[in-house]
Amino acid sequence: MKTKPFLAFILLTLLALACANPLGSAPAPQAGNVETMVAATLSALTASPDSAPPATPGTVNPPSGLLPHSMYYLANDGAQITQIFRLEKDGKTATQLTFESASVEDYDVSPIDGSIAYITSGQLLLAGPDGNNRRMVLDANPQDAVNPFLTRIVSPVFSPNGQTLAFGYKGLNFFSLANGQSNRVLEDDVDTSNSFPFPRELYWPEMYSADGSKLIITLGYYEGASTAIYYTNGGALVRLNDSDDSQRAIICCGDYSLSADASQLFSASPTYGMFSAGLWRVDTASGSVTTLLSGDFEDNPADVADNPFPAPDGQLYYFYASVPNTGDMVNRPPLQLVRSGADGVTNRTILRQETFTNMNEALWAPDGSFVIVANAEVPEIYSGGRAELYYTGNNTEALWLVPFAKHMKWGP
Repeated sequence: MKTKPFLAFILLTLLALACANPLGSAPAPQAGNVETMVAATLSALTASPDSAPPATPGTVNPPSGLLPHSMYYLANDGAQITQIFRLEKDGKTATQLTFESASVEDYDVSPIDGSIAYITSGQLLLAGPDGNNRRMVLDANPQDAVNPFLTRIVSPVFSPNGQTLAFGYKGLNFFSLANGQSNRVLEDDVDTSNSFPFPRELYWPEMYSADGSKLIITLGYYEGASTAIYYTNGGALVRLNDSDDSQRAIICCGDYSLSADASQLFSASPTYGMFSAGLWRVDTASGSVTTLLSGDFEDNPADVADNPFPAPDGQLYYFYASVPNTGDMVNRPPLQLVRSGADGVTNRTILRQETFTNMNEALWAPDGSFVIVANAEVPEIYSGGRAELYYTGNNTEALWLVPFAKHMKWGP
């Protein structure tokens, strides 16, 4: 599996370095063997010109009960420190949950009770649903400023039953909320034979399957990253097994979605240059990669995609563009929201007329009825943006939610 360049490794492995991404101010707040325990508990089309955003925030008022779950996200507080916020189901009420003196670098939300796990100042912390009962899981200080991958904590991920917290720290770790014990199941492979430590392979979690039997993890390298599937019951590790036509695929770092039964993982990229753009499907049992759409220098036009979502209706929703090949690298192509068969091609239909040129992330409704997009104000911002809701079943005006959101996640 070919991997992303070193820049991607820096951005995704060393999450604390994200301070270069400007964050907008958020709304003001309103009123034993852990691996065995884990296994036991877990068993229980060419785009048109860019359309304008609503002229004024709140042009379209969200209806009551707009969201199926509360939405969590990162944004700056009044002191320009990144904190965790929660947007309630009404799509209007935003509540600040953390009040840290240093920025929150990453976080996750328990799907059971809304408890939060987050990283700040070299520490992994747990807190209750409203940020209450704050307590420490791990203090990784002092940090190694020269070789930060040696001491950073990254990517906390709750298991579906809320009983286990996976995270990256010198490898892949599982923390049991029941007994407070932590167990490292995969040790980072770092060459320390010379004065400069060299990361041969690092491990951190990204997402669980709905039944908790599989954990999608990132494999981090000095010059990029890849993906693997870790089986929580037994510890088997399935790496990607590329076919000849998918050697330039970029499948890593949480930029994907699982099918409901976790048998397939869909990944996409709208950018090509050192690596290809396109749409790929991974068999999570074997690791085999199938190219569904290809966007590369030899393709004309190039089919590029982003943020695929296999919906419960058996269809695939994603953002798509067919880009004329000029021989140059492609970045920030104008994407449109489409739906197709599970192969990414059959009955492909444009769902809305907008184009998305500054989209940095997307959060899909569990039933595929809408998608929340973080749109950056300018092309030079590659993290977060104005959060707007777009329905997939009609072309009604987008609903403005919050002025800035990053790392959007669903709560319980």
